[in-house]
Amino acid sequence: MSDFQTELDESATREYVTATVRGQLCGIPVMKVQDVLGPQQITPIPLSVPEVAGSLNLRGRVVTAIDLRVRMGLDRRDEKDKGMSVVVEHRNELYSLMVDSVGEVLKMSDKGFERNPPTLDPLWRSYSEGIYRLEKGLLLILNVENLLDFGVGKEAA
Repeated sequence: MSDFQTELDESATREYVTATVRGQLCGIPVMKVQDVLGPQQITPIPLSVPEVAGSLNLRGRVVTAIDLRVRMGLDRRDEKDKGMSVVVEHRNELYSLMVDSVGEVLKMSDKGFERNPPTLDPLWRSYSEGIYRLEKGLLLILNVENLLDFGVGKEAA
């Protein structure tokens, strides 16, 4: 069981930056988010894994850009569609999570949190803490640590 699931308090609330990945609404814990960026110039990194789109410069820091579509087993974004990025910190390094769009910050009650449904793709399950049911669909809560651990999820693919 993850730290998130053991820390649930039905009276507590959590905030998430929302982003879409191929039409799926995802939530990234606001405490993990360092910045939100519009389209950026990305420099390819030779011999990197397919999920690594390249690197970008953020105020003098080199940031690794991760294409969440590819990371989550989906098709790569069209070159003309630049999308947006959510910058997160993981193990003292910055990463840019490339998404299709970034929405609002949602404040969600732990009471509405549910474990991942068994019908969720195994790869997606490995990158998700769980879900919230919204009027217009599901909010998939992303586990940033698992997304950025390149040893996780490979066995499910």
